[in-house]
Amino acid sequence: MKESKGRIVFQCINYTFLFLMMVVCLYPVLYVLAASLSSFEFLSRGKVGIIPMGFTLDAYKRILTYPMLGRSYFNTFFYTIAGTIISMLISALAAYPLSRRPFPGQKFMSKVIVIAMLFSAGIVPTFLVVTKLNMYNTVWSILLPTAVSSFNVILLKNFFQQIPYELEESASLDGCSQTMILFRIILPLSMPGVVTVGLFYAVAQWNSYFPAMLYLRDRALVPIQIILRDIVIQNQTTDLAIDLVKGSDQISESVKYATIMVATLPIMLVYPFIQKYFVKGVMVGSVKG
Repeated sequence: MKESKGRIVFQCINYTFLFLMMVVCLYPVLYVLAASLSSFEFLSRGKVGIIPMGFTLDAYKRILTYPMLGRSYFNTFFYTIAGTIISMLISALAAYPLSRRPFPGQKFMSKVIVIAMLFSAGIVPTFLVVTKLNMYNTVWSILLPTAVSSFNVILLKNFFQQIPYELEESASLDGCSQTMILFRIILPLSMPGVVTVGLFYAVAQWNSYFPAMLYLRDRALVPIQIILRDIVIQNQTTDLAIDLVKGSDQISESVKYATIMVATLPIMLVYPFIQKYFVKGVMVGSVKG
């Protein structure tokens, strides 16, 4: 079937727009990568585009030889994995009863979750709670205070509502408990939504920076973001204290870009493998509110 001229024009405009959006999204990433691999001479003259100029790995050498880098990377992976599991478990347990048949107080609980999404308790009350519960300077101060997002609970609730009640009733007749129904029927059938919400939690936990500054004193517990901040500050301080002839200034600009790549690379590597679930999950979750 031959396409009409209007259809062809529309597709050309659509593809052109998508290509421009791709360039807008990819150019900053490619520029940061190129700048992290370029020498200060070309960076200072604005000669760097998406291709490294004066190729050098000095910035990455400075970062990767930092004493606490390996430990902080392990901490960040631990916080991300453990935090995502805890967050998903609590969110699923909260969203499941709200998504099924009405029960006394269901509307009130839904309103409480929405209100919690709009208002925060604040830094000082949260800090006092963490201190009183003896979580200060422990891994629990990173995992528990930010474990649940009201938005993600509502999103999971919408996913669960897509599943017919008849499946739950059939499982109940076969002797399944509510726990078995949730973990063996509801969650597997809601996999796109589970992956979507899990990605939200994982990215938030990976980028978490402020809680570690507030609640952690032990350097052995800090995540990678704190270490990268220290590396950047150290290089800036070195630039002021050491003669420029020694070359510290020639490295520090590249270090700033290299820290961005070190912090974002794991997420960029994981996302392509779960993209199909993420896109499908967002589309399904937007159908019903």
